[in-house]
Amino acid sequence: MPLTVLPKFPASVNLLLPERNREAMDDDELIAAMADGDDTALRELFARHAPWLAARLRTILPAAEVEDVLQESFLAVWRGARGYRPEGSPCGWLWGITRRQAALWLRRRGPDGLPLAVLAGQDGQHAGDPAEAAVFRAELAEAVRALGPEGSTTQEVWRLMYVEDRTVTEVAGLMGVPEGTVKSRAYRVRQLMRAVLRQPVRDGGGR
Repeated sequence: MPLTVLPKFPASVNLLLPERNREAMDDDELIAAMADGDDTALRELFARHAPWLAARLRTILPAAEVEDVLQESFLAVWRGARGYRPEGSPCGWLWGITRRQAALWLRRRGPDGLPLAVLAGQDGQHAGDPAEAAVFRAELAEAVRALGPEGSTTQEVWRLMYVEDRTVTEVAGLMGVPEGTVKSRAYRVRQLMRAVLRQPVRDGGGR
């Protein structure tokens, strides 16, 4: 599906050609317009955000399912527009809805719908909900990638301290650097990962 073209929604969503310049509106204004029944605002919101949302879905779902889940997500966006509060992040709100739709799809599919990498790396977190585990691990993998290439100093600090659970003193000895350097690198690791895990959409969408 070309992601610049809005999916086929049911007749209850009557999409019209834009009569006003929606491109000049920010995301909060578009969502407010949708809450008032402006379906052309949905078209503009889709054009802005569907590409990066689809890219994130591809890290969680089989490629063949991304289109359907994306369509369900924007239907949920349309239905939930009145519940949006402008003090939140529009991108975070959109990803939250899309993430829930992905989790619903994974629950319907059961274990067969989970990526093999998730099943192989299950660590017990979210153990009661494999769908949530799949989404969480996809986000975590993206955060780890943000640390740099495999073998880089930040990746090594992450592996030694947060995977192998080694102390600062142990890591300093293994890496041959002062403990203060390890602490600085560990701080950098936390900052980089929080930028992805807490605000996962800043680098991917929105205007």
